[in-house]
Amino acid sequence: MATLVLIRHGQSQWNLENRFTGWIDIPLAPKGEQEAHSCAKKLKDYQFDLGYTSALIRAQDTLKIIMQDNKWKFPIKKDKAINERMYGDLQGKNKDEMRKIYGAEQVQIWRRSYDIAPPGGEALKDTAARSIPYFKKHILANLKKGKNIIVSAHGNSLRSIVMFLDKLTKDEVLKLEIPTGVPYVYEFDKKGKIIKKEILS
Repeated sequence: MATLVLIRHGQSQWNLENRFTGWIDIPLAPKGEQEAHSCAKKLKDYQFDLGYTSALIRAQDTLKIIMQDNKWKFPIKKDKAINERMYGDLQGKNKDEMRKIYGAEQVQIWRRSYDIAPPGGEALKDTAARSIPYFKKHILANLKKGKNIIVSAHGNSLRSIVMFLDKLTKDEVLKLEIPTGVPYVYEFDKKGKIIKKEILS
C-alpha cells in the first residue's frame, strides 16, 4: 500500500490581493505560511519517501515549511508540468477590475470553463494536458512501487490530477474547489488502484 498527499499551496500575496497569479513567482502571504504550519500538524503522523512541487516558490515554500515542522528529510522533485494554470494577459491583474472591463460572465468563463482559455493563457484542459501525463509517468509510477508521496502544487494543476484520480467528467471538475493548505489523502494498492480517500479539513 502507498499514500499520496496532495496539497494546494497556502495563500499567496496575490491571492490576498485578488489578482490572477498563474506562472508569476509570488511568495506566500503570512496567512499562507500559517496554513502550511497547520497542514504540517495534520500530517505529523505520516511518513514520505518523495516530494514533488511545481517550479513556483509558493508551492516549494509550502512543502518546505511542512517538512521543517515535522523534521522530515526526503528528495524533492520540482517541475513546471505541475505549475498553476498560465493566465496569459490576465496575470497580475485584479479580478474585480477584469470583471469591470470584460464583464463578470466572460471572466467567469475564463476562470471556470474547461476548454476556453483567457487571452494568451491556458484553459484547464491545457493544464491537464501537461499535469496528468507527468503525474502518471512519475508520481503514479512511484506509488505503484510502494513509495509514499507528498505533492505541493496549485489549484488548477491539482484539480486536473484529482479529475484523473476521481474520474470526474469535464462538467464535474468545473465545480471542484481545492482549498489552500488542506491535505487530500489517497491510499493506493500495489496495482495503483485507489482504496481510500480522505480530506483532512
